[in-house]
Amino acid sequence: MAQSEATPDGAILWAGRSWRLRVRRLTQPDGSQVEKGYIEHPGAVVLVPYQDDGAVLMLRQYRATLGQSILELPAGTRGWQEEWLACAQRELREETGFRAATLAPLGDVWAAPGYSDEVMRFYLATGLQADPLPADADEDITLAPLPLADLLAMARDGRLQDAKSIAGILRAAAHLGL
Repeated sequence: MAQSEATPDGAILWAGRSWRLRVRRLTQPDGSQVEKGYIEHPGAVVLVPYQDDGAVLMLRQYRATLGQSILELPAGTRGWQEEWLACAQRELREETGFRAATLAPLGDVWAAPGYSDEVMRFYLATGLQADPLPADADEDITLAPLPLADLLAMARDGRLQDAKSIAGILRAAAHLGL
């Protein structure tokens, strides 16, 4: 059912460093009122670090919510007022140890529009040069370079299961004409 109006922003029930839980009171077309909770998020960047040899710098990262390490693209949450490109370079340097000479935009996606306003902005990172930043203390990451052609096959056949990584690999392949 479509909503006809909503209270501006809603009440914040919980606020952390990287997201907030809000509740809005919505008026339905029939005049009834409902409350709807959502996660307010500053956005995130997803990087496809593409090397001259055709490999993508993937990560094997432990995800506590899953209880296992998964294969994924470098990504990270943007600061509330942080510029998108500054966030992209920072996350790339923290998670891979490389800086990109070029960050080509690959578009945006909503991560989970049913319960969050988070936008993920994708970039193809090329011209990689070593320039590490210290990793976040709570991240357990191992670099795993893989050929883009292999990753494309993995995205298509289900071996790659991380949604942002699938989207990033498909968009990078299309951008590169693969």
